[in-house]
Amino acid sequence: MPEIGLVAGLAIGLGLYMAYAIGANDVANAMGTSVGSRSMTLVQAVIVAAIFEFLGAWLVGGHVTRTIRGGILDPVVTAASLETLKLGMLAALTSAGTWLIIASRLGWPVSTTHSIVGAIAGFGIVAFGPEAVEGAKLLRIVSSWLISPLISGTIAFLIIVQIRRSILNHEDPIARMRRWAPAYGFAVVLAIGLITLLKGLKNLHLDFSLPAAIALSCGLGLVGAALTRFFVNRIRVDPEAERDFHFATVERMFGRLQILSACAIAFAHGSNDVANAIAPVAAILSAESGVLEATAPVPPWLLLLGGAGIVVGLSTLGYRVMATIGERITELTPSRGYAATFAAAITIGVASRMGLPISTTHTLVGAVLGVGLARGIGALDYRVVGTIAVSWIVTIPVGGALAVFFYYFYKGLLT
Repeated sequence: MPEIGLVAGLAIGLGLYMAYAIGANDVANAMGTSVGSRSMTLVQAVIVAAIFEFLGAWLVGGHVTRTIRGGILDPVVTAASLETLKLGMLAALTSAGTWLIIASRLGWPVSTTHSIVGAIAGFGIVAFGPEAVEGAKLLRIVSSWLISPLISGTIAFLIIVQIRRSILNHEDPIARMRRWAPAYGFAVVLAIGLITLLKGLKNLHLDFSLPAAIALSCGLGLVGAALTRFFVNRIRVDPEAERDFHFATVERMFGRLQILSACAIAFAHGSNDVANAIAPVAAILSAESGVLEATAPVPPWLLLLGGAGIVVGLSTLGYRVMATIGERITELTPSRGYAATFAAAITIGVASRMGLPISTTHTLVGAVLGVGLARGIGALDYRVVGTIAVSWIVTIPVGGALAVFFYYFYKGLLT
């Protein structure tokens, strides 16, 4: 690790704080469906998240990051005062991390992306003037508040309806599940493969064409189908459990599939959102050299530090958000949890490929709402849904207001 100055050291410490907050909120909601449906224990969820979040960030999105997250600040304006920019990025990290911690304590699943974007926009307005903020890009990011949950909710709704028609509504659902499980396993692994290969394995310097990525992903999907068949066929029918709940064995089978879908959502999140903790740090380190680049390299030690913070945040504070996602919005079973996490992974992967600004939190909450609506609107807890909606609405303005406060705090402290 190279020698670092006071501001850079403070930025690294705040980056770790932000990573902790991401683990407590964003990663927690990504794993909440699996824990809420009892497909995984909290310890297992932490292990899965640690492995696949890191792999997603390292293989797909880890070697470089955009220094101004979301591109909402005009680089021409900000380049005029790098010292001001450094103070602002310190404020953005502190603001976003603080809001995520507050939300996590209250059990609110909020958007990390919106938190950091709101913080950057807030300090940008007071430090550089309103003209420094790219209003069109900010509006585009805000629009994802509606778009991402709508898309993921629709996909989740369609998946759970298909599961009902093909498996649960038949006389012998166990036999039907044994027949369909490989197809579901194929679909999950195919999605992971496409997310990975289409974005490019950047650290391995591999960039696949669309036909090659599809062919390789299909090959991986076949391996996933074979493994799914193997593990599902090992599950034996428990007559006593079947008497208590007709679909007990089927749900145990879906529990295996949900572990696969949880890996997909963790990988997709790692490839898409870990930069929220790293980007402001990269901006400060870049500015320390005297020139702010549009993108900056991410040292391996910084990625490891961020990964450690995420795991600690998930394991110590993430249980509150997990409870909201997995239990309070609607009752989840492994089949419903599989549909929700798989739909969210598909949405995140497609949006990431298309360069669309999207929130993992909003996407996953939308997917949970989708599987709940498939049971009827009465299956949703309106009070919880209303509270989540309010927390989403206030995230950007609260992030911006906190960033203004911390910007002046650091300005008085360090200048």
